[in-house]
Amino acid sequence: MGFFARIRSFFTGRKKHQPVLGIALGSGGAKGMAHLGALKAFEEEGISFAVITGASIGAIVGALYAQGYSSADMVSIVESLNTKEFAKNLKPFADLTFAERYLEPYLEGDIGELKKPFAASVTEAKSNRNVALKSGKTARAVTASAAIPPFFRGVEIDGVKYFDGAFSNAVPADICRELGAEFVVGIDLSAFTRPDEEKSRLQRILGSAISAMTPVKYLDDCRTRGYEHSDIMLRPNLLSYSATDVSRASMAEMFEIGYREAKEHMAEIKNAIGEASRGKRARR
Repeated sequence: MGFFARIRSFFTGRKKHQPVLGIALGSGGAKGMAHLGALKAFEEEGISFAVITGASIGAIVGALYAQGYSSADMVSIVESLNTKEFAKNLKPFADLTFAERYLEPYLEGDIGELKKPFAASVTEAKSNRNVALKSGKTARAVTASAAIPPFFRGVEIDGVKYFDGAFSNAVPADICRELGAEFVVGIDLSAFTRPDEEKSRLQRILGSAISAMTPVKYLDDCRTRGYEHSDIMLRPNLLSYSATDVSRASMAEMFEIGYREAKEHMAEIKNAIGEASRGKRARR
């Protein structure tokens, strides 16, 4: 082999550094079906995430994904849920023990025993600060991350009470990086919201009443920090749906919206991963 051929072989034969891929799954209640749709799209493209974080429903989906469940597996889990029974528990400051019991067969053991690195974003009740739960009982950690007042009371872990992670870090991309991710895809389920001026007077009054009853408050950067630390942020348009919409038809539609959002940006995501593998970073 000649000199130039050896040089060419050296450069063309070098393997690109594949960045550690992470995914940060945002809060949104029933809108989490869009997460499952997006994960299906990534599965079809052969993209697997090595590090996972989530807030609220994103924590539940994320822990299941970290345990090795596929999008189809998770759809089956959702379909096995008795939505009427679940709806009965949607009353002011209900105990989330029922949800923890439901999740335990799928998320046995501690977070450290999951197949992939995972953390749940929660809001500490006393300080209103964001905390990343990286250890402890998995089922309890994710229910704490989903404990949104006034529907549910806080979940106590080691003597500390926690509420929904949406209040302090709704799309925990920064936590994903802390766990070792070098390239992070975030999914914001609440990117599209109706302005206050478009809401009815009753809706505004109810919103104010709920806010007054809530023991924790939204931090100013609870959503923006997710964008700051994500390389790509997917924003499925779920404006027509609510966090409590558990009808079969709506859940199927939200799944499809999440799937389409990921598919529409797949070329962009692959290009960005390619740039990251060459030492470049481009965030959208």
